[in-house]
Amino acid sequence: MSAPNPQRVKDYLLALQNNICSSIEGLEEEGGFKEDLWDRGGDTGGGRTRLIENGKVFEQAGVNFSHVRGDALPGSATQNRPKLAGRNFEAMGVSLVIHPRNPYVPTSHANVRFFIAEKDGEAPIWWFGGGFDLTPYYGFEDDAKHWHRQAKKACEPFGDNVYNDYKKWCDEYFFLKHRNEPRGIGGLFFDDLNEGGFERCFKLMKSVGDHYISAYQPIVERRKSLPYTDKERDFQLYRRGRYVEFNLVYDRGTLFGLQTGGRTESILMSLPPQVSWRYNWHPEAGTAESELYDVFLQPKDWLA
Repeated sequence: MSAPNPQRVKDYLLALQNNICSSIEGLEEEGGFKEDLWDRGGDTGGGRTRLIENGKVFEQAGVNFSHVRGDALPGSATQNRPKLAGRNFEAMGVSLVIHPRNPYVPTSHANVRFFIAEKDGEAPIWWFGGGFDLTPYYGFEDDAKHWHRQAKKACEPFGDNVYNDYKKWCDEYFFLKHRNEPRGIGGLFFDDLNEGGFERCFKLMKSVGDHYISAYQPIVERRKSLPYTDKERDFQLYRRGRYVEFNLVYDRGTLFGLQTGGRTESILMSLPPQVSWRYNWHPEAGTAESELYDVFLQPKDWLA
């Protein structure tokens, strides 16, 4: 069984960031990504943040690569993994959140990552994680089916149950417990992946990363020019509030980054540029807004 190779993972992640940014720029009609290279100092790593702000298609699109190192993990990381205590670590990944301007284009999120913790005289502890999920404001069955077809396609080479397991994990993870509602229509989520050895796990992570654009790009192309009014825009801003709530309360990546002294600007680029909250608001029955809650924000088998 092959040993873990962080450099190969890093090379892939940098290439993935390039490929995703190129595809997103191809969809954007005004401007492109600005790049921000950052360094944490010493030998603690850094990253490459790319951002589109105030575009015609994408109100904000952030695609971040980070590679950080440290001598010790925060208590939150070792509480359930006591074997990690006293080890130095490396964590690297590509994380992105795309907030379109048109309310008929869903927000999307993807992340693929690798973690390794080492200690002299002991075998390294390592794993992969990642996934992608979709957060529509107005539901389209064709979009939901396409998204999940691509998710399943990413998983098919690795076992008959992988898609179903990772879809279920995604539905459970991207759930706002205090609201008792899902964040969106799901997709894939996995973590702590090391079963089957480094090569298998690396290939699975790459497959998930490589299928993100094929899942998202056709949806953007179909919906980005649909006409909308202030009503749809207002609902989009209201629903974005759920995105903020999840990322600040539950998201593991956000919490890990902040607790390990990560770069705050890059960590919080996932938050939408505009958002609104309303007190105890509920959509009117029979509307497209209520359909989002009644149909699309209900975990289901979109490929049945």
